[in-house]
Amino acid sequence: MEPGESGTPPRSTDPAPPPSPSLHEPPSDLVCSARGCTGAADFGLQWNNPSLHTPERRKTWLACAGHREHLSQFLATRGFLREVVEVGRSRA
Repeated sequence: MEPGESGTPPRSTDPAPPPSPSLHEPPSDLVCSARGCTGAADFGLQWNNPSLHTPERRKTWLACAGHREHLSQFLATRGFLREVVEVGRSRA
């Protein structure tokens, strides 16, 4: 290194690349949330944990037809399940 040099490379003046359009679009392939399942999601299981979330807050797990009952039962047993909706439909 020469005297007076900081050792830091000069900063680029190139603008940052634009964000990927896929970051702003909903995913086209919705996959079941069950561990290890790669099936297409048919249902959205809307839930919240009342000890953590406000009553109107909803989180969503996705379920294929084969895992809908299992995942719904898991959430319902804990008092978390609020609603099950078909994918592509939600209550506003």
